[in-house]
Amino acid sequence: MRRRGRARRRNPLRRRADVVRAWAALVLAVLVCAGAPLLGLGTAWWAYGEARAAQTAQRADRHRVRAEAVGDTRAAPLTARARPGDTRPVTVRWTQPGGRPRTATTRVRTGVRPGDPVDVWLDSGGRVVTAPSGDGTVWQYTVSLGCYATGGAVAVLLLGRAVARRVAWRRRLDEWDRAWARTGPRWSGRRA
Repeated sequence: MRRRGRARRRNPLRRRADVVRAWAALVLAVLVCAGAPLLGLGTAWWAYGEARAAQTAQRADRHRVRAEAVGDTRAAPLTARARPGDTRPVTVRWTQPGGRPRTATTRVRTGVRPGDPVDVWLDSGGRVVTAPSGDGTVWQYTVSLGCYATGGAVAVLLLGRAVARRVAWRRRLDEWDRAWARTGPRWSGRRA
């Protein structure tokens, strides 16, 4: 095995471009197999921290109120793509801590009738908002960002490889043209 490696290094037909190409392939393989996943892991770690911080802030700021549906979600026509878990806007009513009634429009699951109990989420300013992010949403965000970072890194590396191969191919053709310009007249008897 060692003899083979030394023989390749001493090969008179070996060009500098061949050596550069071999080293570039090795570096690319290491970056794709180790670098891109490490970048994705680092990005996922960062995304998890950001998502957990956002989730904690949402949970601290939002609270749930039990309301009663005033409108009917069944009155609106269903589309062909409607599924059982879909939501529709409906007017709801609840009583605030001071005994004052309040109404607002929020999205509730399809099939809610007037008088059905509905959960409404309010922020500290009393505005109707969505429920705080759950753990599944945090993990989905984390894994998605990690996968996107890994895939993006691999795409950039492969694009760089394609550009480098094109440049190397042109240089190699130029080297062959120069070598033929020196050797061709001796073989063919023509002058360049």
